[in-house]
Amino acid sequence: MKVLLVGSGGREHALATALAASPALTKLFIAPGNPGTAACGTNVAIAAGDVAALVAFAQRESIDLVVPGPEAPLVAGLADACAKIGIACAGPTQAAAQLEGSKSFTKEVCDAAGIPTAKWERFTDAAHAIACVRRRGGPIVVKADGLAAGKGVVVAQTAEEAEGAIIDMMTSDKLGDAGKSVVIEECLVGEEVSLFAFCSGETAVLIGAAQDHKRIGDGDTGPNTGGMGAVSPPAGFDRAAQEKALDVLVRPMLMEMTRRGTPFRGVIFAGLMLTNEGPKLIEYNVRFGDPEAQALLIRLTTDLLPALEALAKDRLTDVRIGFSDEASAAVVMAAKGYPGDYAKGGHIEGLDAAEAIPGVRVFQAGTALNREGQLVASGGRVLTVCATAPTMKEAVETAYRGVAVIRWDDAVWRRDIGARALSV
Repeated sequence: MKVLLVGSGGREHALATALAASPALTKLFIAPGNPGTAACGTNVAIAAGDVAALVAFAQRESIDLVVPGPEAPLVAGLADACAKIGIACAGPTQAAAQLEGSKSFTKEVCDAAGIPTAKWERFTDAAHAIACVRRRGGPIVVKADGLAAGKGVVVAQTAEEAEGAIIDMMTSDKLGDAGKSVVIEECLVGEEVSLFAFCSGETAVLIGAAQDHKRIGDGDTGPNTGGMGAVSPPAGFDRAAQEKALDVLVRPMLMEMTRRGTPFRGVIFAGLMLTNEGPKLIEYNVRFGDPEAQALLIRLTTDLLPALEALAKDRLTDVRIGFSDEASAAVVMAAKGYPGDYAKGGHIEGLDAAEAIPGVRVFQAGTALNREGQLVASGGRVLTVCATAPTMKEAVETAYRGVAVIRWDDAVWRRDIGARALSV
């Protein structure tokens, strides 16, 4: 089977590694990929958001399956464009991808389907949004309505902090059109986890769960990022609890999407809060998470490619997915300054030494090769250092052993990934 994987991050390196291990694979292309994915297949110089070029390439190369990594090409209509030329795509249509593309759309679906979620209001006028947060006070959550690469959410402890977030999102060009409207939500209290499932129509098949660490700083301080680390499985959220969460938060959504005439087919990533009243939805994403995918896929024991093919072809009864009983931890090494302006060009050393440690795997993201062929930092999130072990404590310790032998100027990382899981 010839596969085109779309994306260039650590998630895509993890997906490429899993796909490359499949006996069913005959050729793997990654667009645009990174130096890490080049070891798994052939990188293609096409941007992940260039839907027309991706589809033209897929048609020219007689691709059998397109596997989308990030959300942007799905929101731009990648699956629809693939369907027009008869190529299977393991992702939702543009209409269904609005579950991630618009926070207010998701809230409307939840309300219609009776899915428990935070109370919310949407605003297109900054003055009205500010009046809302002054009336309600903190803590309160401010979300850009559109796609913001994981950086469009501010959990404000005070009304003043919320006002600043509203002004930043709605009156600056930092988030572009994504910040032209905002959703104001009550702040849910509990433990946040990420739940993943293959979905088609009204059917959902559980993949697994992980726990992300979104803030840049230790102790969950500083601004939100795309994710600074993850552990899998989350403490206190076993398979039975995960299935219950699917019943409460995902399957009703699938029924509502079908009722609306926009059925969902693809990977659903439900960000949820485990509250005293039960699980409540924070957000839907329409693809694997990053770095959750790295933490999940390093535990994978079954062939991913047939599962993705079955998903793309509406054969969820054929899906078989299994994971080891071991725990995993993933630590993101980022460039100094991220999630704002960050340093680039630092020479990265020590990847081979890290992967020589039993149980460690390093996935590349914001990396490139310089003129001398050296690996250098080129993005905000640069590497994800993952480890598996019989216990979570061992997995965390092993991942940090891997981090310790990797060197480049301006590298930063959190020192407390997994701390919440270990405290339960």
